[in-house]
Amino acid sequence: MKPSDNLVMKILSLFILIGSTGGLIAQERRFAPLVESPAVSQERAVTFRIRAPEAASVRLTGGDMPEIGQGLEMKKDDEDVWETVLGPVAPGTYRYRFEIEGVPVSDPVNPATSESNGNSWSLVHVPGAEWMDNQRVAHGAVAEVHYFSTSLDRARRMHVYTPPGYEAGSDQKYPVFYLLHGAMDCDDSWTTVGRAGFILDNLIAKELARPMIVVMPAGHTGPFTFGRGGLPMDEFIKDFVTDIKPYIESNYRAHTDRANTAIAGLSMGGAHTLGIGIPHLDQFAYLGVFSSGVFGIAGPGLGTGQGPSFEEKHAAILDDADLKTGLRLCWFATGKEDFLLGTSRATVEMLEKRGFDVEYKETDGGHTWINWREYLHEFAPKLFQ
Repeated sequence: MKPSDNLVMKILSLFILIGSTGGLIAQERRFAPLVESPAVSQERAVTFRIRAPEAASVRLTGGDMPEIGQGLEMKKDDEDVWETVLGPVAPGTYRYRFEIEGVPVSDPVNPATSESNGNSWSLVHVPGAEWMDNQRVAHGAVAEVHYFSTSLDRARRMHVYTPPGYEAGSDQKYPVFYLLHGAMDCDDSWTTVGRAGFILDNLIAKELARPMIVVMPAGHTGPFTFGRGGLPMDEFIKDFVTDIKPYIESNYRAHTDRANTAIAGLSMGGAHTLGIGIPHLDQFAYLGVFSSGVFGIAGPGLGTGQGPSFEEKHAAILDDADLKTGLRLCWFATGKEDFLLGTSRATVEMLEKRGFDVEYKETDGGHTWINWREYLHEFAPKLFQ
């Protein structure tokens, strides 16, 4: 036998060994019980499971689901599956993850995910609220849009909702609603955990809201963590004014006049809304601020720094009676347990002192998506009527 024949035989033997081992692994996996996670019952009990045979401990962590709190220890059964059951859980969409011996991991059998600021979460939807469920109605489309920011000199991403029928290609133009996320989120968040697309679909189907384009840009311009001198607001505002708004008005069948343009945001996005909307008040007829206000107005905190205050910087615009005439809605909402409640109240007081007609409400709850979805559902029907 030639040396080359020996080499061929060795390679063939190796492939046979690999194939046999793979077959044994596949056979073992075939006989392992399937793991279903998350499982939502008709009674809205939610069961979370993960198979982790070698783990000494597994915890369930999450964002807004009250039942999870700061995290729950899970229990392992005889099949090496860790499990915990919660509920009944209020209808809504919730982020969650597992911590396996302190290491956060997504649910490996759940393809539904939601991005946030620098990480991702697994996602579970608990049906029961028709206004945000996936109903049998005409649906719009959510596109992941990439653009080049000339102000930041790099590629950027945003999500854009277009209403049912937009793709038909008619000459119809639509009003535009810019919807901004918070400090711990990203441009993906409003359409995943925020259910924005479904909320708009259901409102439009019932003729409670006008068909509109909803633009959800990325509010962060770089890595962010708390404790680095506040929130860097100016870079995003420049990106919005220089690139985002012109891109939408050039590439979509969008009305560009003030009466057909709205902007709103939650938390950091609410501060962005004021940082964009007040200096450019001639371009926006609708302002919405969810769980937010002018950062620092109620004392040291997020966004505070040296220099003139927001009120001092924009005094001329805040006192311009003609600009207020074209402002059809200035709407604030904050939870009574929200850590930015004082910021919201102080901002509303400042705007009213300057002659703004502010519609303000305080709701139950805190700084969570449970409230923000509700606020969107209430705010959107007020637009462009």
